[in-house]
Amino acid sequence: MELSVRYGVSVGLARLAAGGSGNDGVTGTGEAGVAPGAGERVRGVGPLPLDTALRLFGERGAAARAGFRVAEDPGAAAEVCRRLDGLPLALELAAARLRTLSPRQLADRLDDRFRLLGDGARTSRTLRPRQQTLRAVVDWSWELLDARERAVLRRLAVFSGGFALAQAEAVCADPADPAEHPADVLGLLASLVDKSLVVAAPDGCAMRYRLLETVAEYAAERLAESGERTAAELRHLVAYRELARTGEAVLRGPRQADGMRRFETEHGNVRTALGRAVEHGREQDALCLTLSMSWFWQLRGHQSDARAWSLAVAALGPDPFAEPVRPAVPLPARCTDAPPPWSEEQVWEARRGVRMMLFAGGGEGEGAEFASPVAQPYLRRVVAAYGSAMPQNCRQPGSVWYFARMLTQEFAGFPQAVDEMVEDCRALGEPWDLAFALLLRSKLVGGPDADEALTLFERLGDPWAIAETLSARGEDHSRQGRYEQAAADFERAMESTTWTGAYAQGPMFKARLATVRLALARTAEESGRAERLLLDAVEESRHYAGEGVGTARMLLAHHYAATGRVGLAREQLRLMEAEFTQAVPEMFRGLVAGVDGWLDCLDGAYAEGLGRVREAVRRLAAQAYLVAPNLIISQFLVAAWAKAHLGAAEEGARLLGAYDRHARGQHGGFGLRPLPSEPAVRRRAEAELRAVLDDTAYRRAHAQGHGLAVEAAASLV
Repeated sequence: MELSVRYGVSVGLARLAAGGSGNDGVTGTGEAGVAPGAGERVRGVGPLPLDTALRLFGERGAAARAGFRVAEDPGAAAEVCRRLDGLPLALELAAARLRTLSPRQLADRLDDRFRLLGDGARTSRTLRPRQQTLRAVVDWSWELLDARERAVLRRLAVFSGGFALAQAEAVCADPADPAEHPADVLGLLASLVDKSLVVAAPDGCAMRYRLLETVAEYAAERLAESGERTAAELRHLVAYRELARTGEAVLRGPRQADGMRRFETEHGNVRTALGRAVEHGREQDALCLTLSMSWFWQLRGHQSDARAWSLAVAALGPDPFAEPVRPAVPLPARCTDAPPPWSEEQVWEARRGVRMMLFAGGGEGEGAEFASPVAQPYLRRVVAAYGSAMPQNCRQPGSVWYFARMLTQEFAGFPQAVDEMVEDCRALGEPWDLAFALLLRSKLVGGPDADEALTLFERLGDPWAIAETLSARGEDHSRQGRYEQAAADFERAMESTTWTGAYAQGPMFKARLATVRLALARTAEESGRAERLLLDAVEESRHYAGEGVGTARMLLAHHYAATGRVGLAREQLRLMEAEFTQAVPEMFRGLVAGVDGWLDCLDGAYAEGLGRVREAVRRLAAQAYLVAPNLIISQFLVAAWAKAHLGAAEEGARLLGAYDRHARGQHGGFGLRPLPSEPAVRRRAEAELRAVLDDTAYRRAHAQGHGLAVEAAASLV
């Protein structure tokens, strides 16, 4: 709120804020709409820069309480200045409270600023009565508005953080009043900007508006008094439902970066709208918003939003997978292609979609712990709801159906699940759906699918998907030892992240590029540059939630251990564990335990190493047998190495035999690498076993292990 002197700021404060002295032409006598007198010039006193606001707060605070200095609690003082929007009068009134409150106490009480800065904060005999309290000065500004300006200002209180013109027009014009029209809002908004009650600032090619915190609190009180709050909140809900619904498709095309910026900018308003949809029981609006936001949440790593809102919105209606299960019908179009109200079948499909979002995100509720036996009846009902593939199963989140089929043993594992998904997408899906299924199969199973996926995504112009597909192809090149091709793909993937808006991708691609360059390095200088690149990736990844920081740290730990710096490798694992959240899958914790076991073997601590590998298998068992068996199979190598030194060499040889049988054709599921080079660790394990077993004993035990199933071999660990 830019309170000019015409709105009651004293001449001295105005001079200080303007950085002038003497007769600088700042008026302290005019009223709104009244021309300045002789020798006067109108100068707006807006929100002060933080350093200026702190100086003013410090000077007024010292006048109120001898010896006060901002340095006694600079954090609290800065919070006061920010929360009061740098407004000179508000800061003077707050400083007066320093007679009885510390800066921290003052900051903590600003949620009720009008009471806090009320009568007890009067400070200056030079201030007019309308300047003696914060409420009085805002009341005075309010009284100068006409009825239409007041209506717009109070309705703006429903926004969170800021708003664009289109949403202001949708919210601030009451469609029930024929005298109000959205086209009139611009002129009224401009008037409020001129009166310093709304702040406008450029935002790309358009202007963005906001209320300062003090004005927003006051406007919210006036909105509640008017009896319009519920109606305005529901118009806000519909406005942001439509922003998300119509903007979601942009996130899969060439304007993706613009769409990401817009969704991020409006994320606070979307969360507010979702909260109101839940509060008012508006199930269809809540379903529409949640499904429309799901891809953005995935791209930007907002997993906590996806879980929390899926859970809250699912509770608004019946569980679509509860007995008796209602059968789905084919729906070629997305539910969100049209706004609510929806048909009955669309509502039920939207409910299924939100439940599958919750399932995929590992949220709470029935079916969330998908690998547990308790979840099996629920998963079977998910499978039964569709019966056979339908168009909605080719799209997210409906594609979760294929993995429910896998988890109920209908498929033998990921390869069969994604094979069927790809074939159904060819028959029933859109080009983006097919490309995504191919990308998924490339990541989880391997093979040449990345080339076809890349062609499709380049045709569609989706930069995020192009980068992910290049990375998947680079991983495949790297596994096959084609390091030059891998480096080229990772470099292209990194370039594309500079304009996708999905910033968390960059550090992961950089880390993988660094490991490839380490493999290509022929001189100490080249190795040093590649290692510095890997360190940069770790540092950058710390700024983003999700898998990036774990991937980069794991690759750095691998590199340190492979170059004899086991202590530094352990440090990276401990840092990784410290960064774990409750949402980190148990499978990833098992992966870390397995790497710890490998490090123990490198240090000669074989008993400790075997204990770590056993922990890894235990943690991995719940999920990895179905979704990433290679993670368990890789543990056989380190266990075999350790057993060679623990009097159990024949068991170790059997484990090596099981590894040799089951590792063939295994792909690094999810891009997770338990060991930096499995062939190197396998050679080391065999050498250690042959050192204590004669050739006949080794071959016999190896052949026995070759006949074991993965679960049976894991029991030997």
